[in-house]
Amino acid sequence: MRELSLHISDILENSRVAGASLIEIKIVEDLKQDRLVITVADNGKGIEKEVLERVFDPFFTTRTCRKVGLGLPLFKAAARRCNGDVEITSTPGKGTTVHAVFQHSHIDRAPLGKLVSSLVIFIAGAPDIDLVYTHHVDEKGFTFDTRVLREELEGVPLNTPPVLNWISDYLRECLQEIGSCA
Repeated sequence: MRELSLHISDILENSRVAGASLIEIKIVEDLKQDRLVITVADNGKGIEKEVLERVFDPFFTTRTCRKVGLGLPLFKAAARRCNGDVEITSTPGKGTTVHAVFQHSHIDRAPLGKLVSSLVIFIAGAPDIDLVYTHHVDEKGFTFDTRVLREELEGVPLNTPPVLNWISDYLRECLQEIGSCA
């Protein structure tokens, strides 16, 4: 995939399918240590040990509509190309965490890309799933939490166009303020 935001979208979809009601995304751009760390954790149904051992096999999937599952293997390959790796931990009944590390300055590292668009599209399509997005660039950072926004909106759905536009503008401003590569 040409953008890391597409990998994040794929993981978000996996979390949605796993029945998650809360997904936490944490992105850390540590320029001093030359590291980009992406962590996505959910409270979905988790992954059984036998399945977890095979998640990076491109010819394995739990889906019945196709015989390959390329999302996680491609993400792992992208990280390894950039002196990093991807690890997955999961507890059945409690959730799953995907943790990826990249060399930030590596010439082959894909850009974060259209991360804001990916997050807004996810919120639009899954407005009942809470999303906590934290992003740091060195010591600057911010957190966006749909639970807080829900309280402020007093019953207005997150997927209404004015709310989605506000979320998009807000996230873009926050990323610009912290000097993110997104």
